[in-house]
Amino acid sequence: MNPLQAIGVEVRVRDKVLVQDISLDVTPGEFLAIIGPNGAGKSTLLGALAGDRRLAAGQVLLAGRSLAHWKKAELAHRRAVLPQHSTVAFDFTGRQIAELGLLSHRARLSDREIGALAEQALTETEALAFADRPYAVLSGGERQRVQLARVLAQCDANPERLPFLLLDEPITGLDLAHQHAALASARRRTDRGLGVLAVLHDLNMAARYADRVAIIEDGRMTALGPTRQTLDPDRLSAVFATPIVRLEAAGAMAFLSPGGNISSRT
Repeated sequence: MNPLQAIGVEVRVRDKVLVQDISLDVTPGEFLAIIGPNGAGKSTLLGALAGDRRLAAGQVLLAGRSLAHWKKAELAHRRAVLPQHSTVAFDFTGRQIAELGLLSHRARLSDREIGALAEQALTETEALAFADRPYAVLSGGERQRVQLARVLAQCDANPERLPFLLLDEPITGLDLAHQHAALASARRRTDRGLGVLAVLHDLNMAARYADRVAIIEDGRMTALGPTRQTLDPDRLSAVFATPIVRLEAAGAMAFLSPGGNISSRT
């Protein structure tokens, strides 16, 4: 199996270090969640793994090759990226947005096949009703479901390539049912052999869907391991500077925060 690897990654903006000395890998067939406080560097790390962030040090490898040695069209066949914010400059419909994920496959897919893949993804995200609506008139949650359809279609276009799915806060703006549906869609693709990395803020969703969890604080990775082990309530209380308790029943776990502050992190 060929992982997506970060090795000693550092990203800077002028003199400010955004992430520093981070090494991790995403393996085909697993779901890795990244959690941490606001401004910790989670989105920056995802951007580096996607090849969208310039590295000040370290390297990112895909199938053993540096991302710098991959052509953009090749990368589009091997990883799909859902950014935290998606800007659309033209008055596209929901269907056209979903089809954007298939641009790199136009040389081998017919218009009918592209349309079918886009419609299948829109159906999966319960966004088919928005297929012919202008993207600009959709609500935030509706837009998120259309954008998720875009990256799912991209992954499904050629699953033999075993692409990686990189999701930055994919459940933002979604109601609870659609949050579960979005992450369940990602989870199903790990079962098909894809590797998924998702930046998440909801500890319960990370606990429910992730195989492993990485914690990022102040630009550094402070923990990485199996979900149950990493989501230790004492550690989480220190990371987020607020009391967090873990409840367990029937083999499942859930997290609650009764509120209040912890004066210092450990």
